[in-house]
Amino acid sequence: MRSLTVKLTLAFLVVGVTGALLVAVFINRRIQSAFDRFLLTREEQAMISALLEYYQFNGSWEGIDNALLRRPRMMMQGMGGMMRTMEATWARFTLVDAERRVLFSISAGEPSGSLIPASELNRAVELSVNNQTVGWVILNAKRRALIADTPEAVFLRGVNQAALVSAVIASLLALALGGFLAYGLTRSLRELTHATEEIARGNYGKEVAVRSNDELGTLAQAFNKMSRDLANAVRLRRQMTADIAHELRSPLTVLSGYAEALSEGKLKGNPEIYNVLHQETRQLSRLIDDLRLLSLADAGELSLLIQPTDIPTLLNQIITRHSVTAQQKQIDLQAVVSPGLPKYPLDPDRIAQVLDNLILNAFRYTPAGGWIRLSAEISPPGGLRLKVQDNGSGIAEDDLPFIFERFYRADKARHSNQESGLGLAIARSIVEAHGGKITAQSQPGKGTTFTIDLPPT
Repeated sequence: MRSLTVKLTLAFLVVGVTGALLVAVFINRRIQSAFDRFLLTREEQAMISALLEYYQFNGSWEGIDNALLRRPRMMMQGMGGMMRTMEATWARFTLVDAERRVLFSISAGEPSGSLIPASELNRAVELSVNNQTVGWVILNAKRRALIADTPEAVFLRGVNQAALVSAVIASLLALALGGFLAYGLTRSLRELTHATEEIARGNYGKEVAVRSNDELGTLAQAFNKMSRDLANAVRLRRQMTADIAHELRSPLTVLSGYAEALSEGKLKGNPEIYNVLHQETRQLSRLIDDLRLLSLADAGELSLLIQPTDIPTLLNQIITRHSVTAQQKQIDLQAVVSPGLPKYPLDPDRIAQVLDNLILNAFRYTPAGGWIRLSAEISPPGGLRLKVQDNGSGIAEDDLPFIFERFYRADKARHSNQESGLGLAIARSIVEAHGGKITAQSQPGKGTTFTIDLPPT
């Protein structure tokens, strides 16, 4: 039995049948008990009425014992025509006068004339005529089997049959409802299974319908998100593979062309050619190093050497390193540090690599006469906030959400600047490895601001 639908249907059926049988048995027991109490109470009232009629007719209990022994059926004529003797209904029947002396007793063990203790009268029925107590009746009923074809027996038989029919109908309803619910519950699972098989065959992005707000609905939503993310990841991987091939093809084409020309004697070696070959080799090496760093970051194996770092000193070193380039490009490059900034635990080489990438990126899009500001301050939660601001050409609004993706180019000619297209992706990976976040804000024609927020220590 491998079908979950069949298993759930049988489970519902078992629960339904069990519940119906338990309810039927319970109702039968309750009705039987209530019906017995009703019959006994009615017979008790009829017996008491017959005794009181005897007393009122005779004015005393004289001769009651002979009347009960010799003419029991006559004494029971007030019981609605039910022709049963008192011995068949009552295991104990004792009639006591006003002085607590026994007048008559059946299977009770009290001889006539004996005195009944007052405590025994606590469970007796008082007999009174004209508001005067004339005696007591001590009754102890026993359950008896009903005579077949009597109205009582017919009534109970009808009740039992109705309970049985109800149990059968409840079982059929449980089977039908169980099958319907099982099919509905497993429908989403079947769709998820089919979608998973489609993804396994390479049809990425397959989604299923969300049919409810329960756990199955949550599972369907999570599956759809996973499928979309997987499809996007596959798309990015394919795009990255194509971008890597493109990035590698350019320097390799140059190297191959020069090498072929030199080997065939079409060109003679000179310092200019050797410098071109050296630059292309460095470009290949830089691209391979960037890809290796990103692969380590993706695997969570990017090593960090965390140490307390003096932030003003780190920023001044970076400014010094780029000051010559800033002078050549006629760009004002400065560092702005909040006073009293404490040391912060980070990997200074990796953070310097991030800031170098951002400053080099700002150099490319800041015209002569512009400015670049490198700043550091304590962020509101108590962490460290680093900023790289410029007043360059800025980034288009459509490009801004994608600038941290690998090989994404807002400027389609960017590869001509000896850039791998991985600088911002590497910056994000390093910042996230520190537990931080990097964001960008920009307005075309007014400049760009990159913000790095590192968490509190």
